[in-house]
Amino acid sequence: MAVGVAIQAGDRHYNGGITVFVLLSCMIAASGGIIFGYDVGVSGGVTSMDPFLQKFFPGVYRNMKQDKRISNYCKFDSQLLTTFTSSLYIAGLISSFFAASVTRKYGRRKSIIIGGLAYMLGAAIGGAALNIYMLILGRLLLGVGLGFTNQSVPLYLSEMAPSKYRGAFNVAFQICVSIGYNSATLINYGAVRIRGGWGWRVSLAMAGVPAVILAFGALFVPETPNSLIEQIEDLHDKAKKVLQKIRGTEEVDDEFNDLIEASYTSKSIKHPFKNLFQRKYRPQLVMSVMIPFFQQMTGINVIAFYAPILFLTIGAGESVSLLAATLTGIVGSTFTVITVILVDKLGRRPLFHVGGIKMMVCQALVGVVMAAKLADHGTMEKGYAITVLILTCVYIAGFGLSWGPLGWVVTSEIFPLEIRSAAQSIVVAVSLSMTFVIAQGFLAMLCHFKSGLFFFFASWVFTMSTFVYFLLPETKGIPIEKMDKIWREHFFWKRVISNSQFPEDSKIPAA
Repeated sequence: MAVGVAIQAGDRHYNGGITVFVLLSCMIAASGGIIFGYDVGVSGGVTSMDPFLQKFFPGVYRNMKQDKRISNYCKFDSQLLTTFTSSLYIAGLISSFFAASVTRKYGRRKSIIIGGLAYMLGAAIGGAALNIYMLILGRLLLGVGLGFTNQSVPLYLSEMAPSKYRGAFNVAFQICVSIGYNSATLINYGAVRIRGGWGWRVSLAMAGVPAVILAFGALFVPETPNSLIEQIEDLHDKAKKVLQKIRGTEEVDDEFNDLIEASYTSKSIKHPFKNLFQRKYRPQLVMSVMIPFFQQMTGINVIAFYAPILFLTIGAGESVSLLAATLTGIVGSTFTVITVILVDKLGRRPLFHVGGIKMMVCQALVGVVMAAKLADHGTMEKGYAITVLILTCVYIAGFGLSWGPLGWVVTSEIFPLEIRSAAQSIVVAVSLSMTFVIAQGFLAMLCHFKSGLFFFFASWVFTMSTFVYFLLPETKGIPIEKMDKIWREHFFWKRVISNSQFPEDSKIPAA
């Protein structure tokens, strides 16, 4: 059964629609986002649990409970503590480059399976950790899984989805990230109440549950037609059958011919990383760096990693801080689901603009409240603490409408097949690099910048909103293999690239 659509691609029409088969396949693949979100959410929760801090970070525990001379902003400033969080992302950064080759040569599906298996092993070691070395080893293995799944899952979703609904399918990845984050905060909230002080083991080990779903579920999903065509020419018949099955129609010749054409171009590229630096790919190169860079500079990981610690800083108790983190996660999930409905109706750019304004204003207001009401010692009054929580929720709502899902949507749909794996690995590498920097540096920045840290991130949101307004064209409804046209028709990028480097084609019809 398919929801029928006919999508125009120049002088061709893409038939078919959303089938049950493609929905199930993409749901399994998108579950990679659940593990990503879970790992982000669980780290902030366990690092606010007393038994966990006593066992692995006793110095931080003493600062938090005993030393009254230390500033509220500096109680958690520990490079070892941030290494626990950030080690995941440095491992993901390194593994993403290996994942690019695996994804290109052996397919998206195999890369997803490798990522799932690495997640399973990392969760088991983390939950059983007896010392700091086992704890960090578990995080490193989780990072390997992160590098492979963040490389392959967005590509899988983009290539399986009908172009008219591609935005909604890609937002599914961010929805799964939100589900994972919410699951982690809820499990943390329950685990902290386990008598005996071993609740943190439950929190860390539970990452293995979605990992099992991902690794074993991926055994039963098909490879994408794009990837089958790209790998071996003998698989063209199989690729066409897969395309017919996922589109729910036999009439897929136009889309299939475009995939074949893109594949021939791809196979002529022997060194995709080197070719990515050619002038004709300059817009894609800029976007592959700047979009993930800006996504992390929204400051979202300040909330995602350290929300419980942040609420402890302003005076909330251990349980209250975990509950507040859960609330912010639920808000983020709700607005990410709303984005599924809006992204292919309104387009990407309007959501970037609305979300950016909300984030910038809320971060600035949080900075004002903390500057005025949170001194180096003592706690914030309850009313102002609630104000900070409300502003944080509105900020996360803005992120859920914009940079959260759209940072992955846009970067998974703008790259031509010949550079797609290489460009996506740059996206993942930049994202994980910046995540590592922020995770490693946030607690030190909070200690030194204090409330000024929120003004710092607000200024970055203004910068990225300006970048989107002037330099990112709308991609709504454009077939993925025809995406190169948007740059040739953009007022700025058409001056950077030459039309003579591309075959002549008609303009894109208005979305």
